[in-house]
Amino acid sequence: MITSLALAFLCTASGALATYLYDEGASFGTRICTGACVGLAALGLIGFVLASFLGLTPLTILLAVGILMIVPALVLGKPESRNAVRQQINSASQSIRRVVLHPLELPPVTLFYVAVAIVLWRVFSRAVIEEPTGLSTGVLNNFGDLPFHLSVITSFVFGNNFPPEDPTFAGVKFTYPFITDFVSAIFVRCGANLRESMFIENFIVAFSLVALIHRWAWVLLRDRLAAILTPLLVLLNGGFGWVLLWTRANKSEFGLMGLLTDLPPSFTIIPETTWRWGNAISTLLIPQRGILLGLALAVIVFTQWWLASEPESDNQQETDLGQDSSKQSKRAKKSKSIPVVTSQNLRGSSIRRMLAAGFVAGLVPLVHAHTFVVLMTMGACIALFSIATIRRSWRDWFIFFLVALIALPQMWWSTHGSAVDSKEFFDWQFGWDRGKENPLWFWFKNTGLFIPLIVAAILWRGKDYLVPKRLLFFYLPFLLCFIVPNVIKMAPWVWDNIKVLYYWWLASTPLVALLLARLWREGSWRRAVAAVLFIAVTLAGALDVAAIAFRQNKYQVFDRNGIEFAELIKQRTDPRSTIIHAPVHNDPVFLTGRRSLMGYPGHIWTHGLKFAERENEIKRIYAGAPDAGRLLQKYQVQYAVVSPLERNMMSVNEGFFARFEKVGDIGEYRLYKITAP
Repeated sequence: MITSLALAFLCTASGALATYLYDEGASFGTRICTGACVGLAALGLIGFVLASFLGLTPLTILLAVGILMIVPALVLGKPESRNAVRQQINSASQSIRRVVLHPLELPPVTLFYVAVAIVLWRVFSRAVIEEPTGLSTGVLNNFGDLPFHLSVITSFVFGNNFPPEDPTFAGVKFTYPFITDFVSAIFVRCGANLRESMFIENFIVAFSLVALIHRWAWVLLRDRLAAILTPLLVLLNGGFGWVLLWTRANKSEFGLMGLLTDLPPSFTIIPETTWRWGNAISTLLIPQRGILLGLALAVIVFTQWWLASEPESDNQQETDLGQDSSKQSKRAKKSKSIPVVTSQNLRGSSIRRMLAAGFVAGLVPLVHAHTFVVLMTMGACIALFSIATIRRSWRDWFIFFLVALIALPQMWWSTHGSAVDSKEFFDWQFGWDRGKENPLWFWFKNTGLFIPLIVAAILWRGKDYLVPKRLLFFYLPFLLCFIVPNVIKMAPWVWDNIKVLYYWWLASTPLVALLLARLWREGSWRRAVAAVLFIAVTLAGALDVAAIAFRQNKYQVFDRNGIEFAELIKQRTDPRSTIIHAPVHNDPVFLTGRRSLMGYPGHIWTHGLKFAERENEIKRIYAGAPDAGRLLQKYQVQYAVVSPLERNMMSVNEGFFARFEKVGDIGEYRLYKITAP
């Protein structure tokens, strides 16, 4: 694990030092968080390219790190950059020293990040739980997704899955964005176990995401309170699900207090109902790992877009996040190390920012495909407006899209030779996942007061409009992230439209935060209104997060015999072996990296693959049908698993498998070697 942490540190350092090439005035904390996300994404992409030729070996990892270290060498080779790095490190060291010597004098923003770190540590530590009885998760929505991500990680580490095949559907090219899982695979190769490899990456990126959203809101709004509120609104999203507290409390023997000590899994997404929005942490960031890193990279790009187009009069030196602009100005006047902003160096800064934004966007396709589509679409819309209002900005946007072309090889690789049925992805469907419910009521119920607050923020007017015109025009394209998924089904499972819908929520939160901050500052009864509105918007999501952090409930994914059986498979089979087993989400084969003839149909369906024929043939094989031997040869199956999972879901002809050599068994799990008749 220590080697994995050291590798994460090197990636972070590389990405952080790269920010000195383009992100003028960024705080040290911002650089670290930006560097962590960009560095890990770059490690994954560079490592994958190298591993495609060399395999996932120590040499591959060393070469990837060596390439990442080119950036620090370039930055530190410039005296002015070295001085800037030295100054910020010294400043950060002094701040840490003050915190250690005077812990009771911690500024509010520091307390905020301490609380964030504690909650994220607790939440992500329950994503994977290892116990003597087996492997579990404390997040119900992660019960189905966790084995899939483990299968991806182990396929790279133990299965030499290059070029990648779908680990749950043997023989088919793997087109699911996998860089996040590949980074975890690198950590496993460096000595971390599966739980540690996922936690290290998840925690670093999740904490960085909070800081990056905070910084983004700060540069958008220049309002300290609104900047703090924004990441809370983003991550504690929910609707009116909190009203279920009272209905469930009435049914509880111990009332409301009893319910709070044993919270239900979710107040934002409930199966077989039209509560579908879901909390970001419980339904997206933990189960769907790619969007966690994708969101962080997208926020970096959004921030650079905004700063690159910032008027000269608004260009301010940025210090610690949330610091008042008046304090910034005073410090800027006193400091000789801060350059005077002129139209010439501002112009150069905008070019460098857009170049960096294009590079970061180019990393995204194999991290999270939906995020890449959002970035390119929003970029095109904002570019059109910018060019129409600021003629010179076409050069900046040209640079962005030109550099973003580094995404083309990834897009070609993902689509070339793919077995995905694209017709399954697009269709007309109005109202997203509302079922038969009225769409207006559906969205009001699922998002609560959020949409009315957006409208109020846009229309609020004192001496001037609350939302400046520039911010409004930056925001308007993101309405497409709400409108389009409410009209078109963009995935085989319509709920997956949330991967685009959530970007509408992300972009809307600064507006809502600005409104709440304005109400809070006006004092008296309006401060109480602001507090009530904030609670109403975030309570359902907060309850979901609290349920993960404080409930002791666990959902077992693999039992102890299953884990030991997976070790037996790794020891006695070739890494590229194809194994037949029950088409379920949690078969021990997914811990081995071996090729699964077919995993859980639900996952395969959402990936746009046709599976019905293979599923029926697997059932015929286990039933010992007359053509069972031919079907085993058809798929070149080398091993078969017979366990409680197979016996529970289909008819198993024990006599048919008895004719094959039994390689080994653990409890009721048996592994047979399939030989030609």
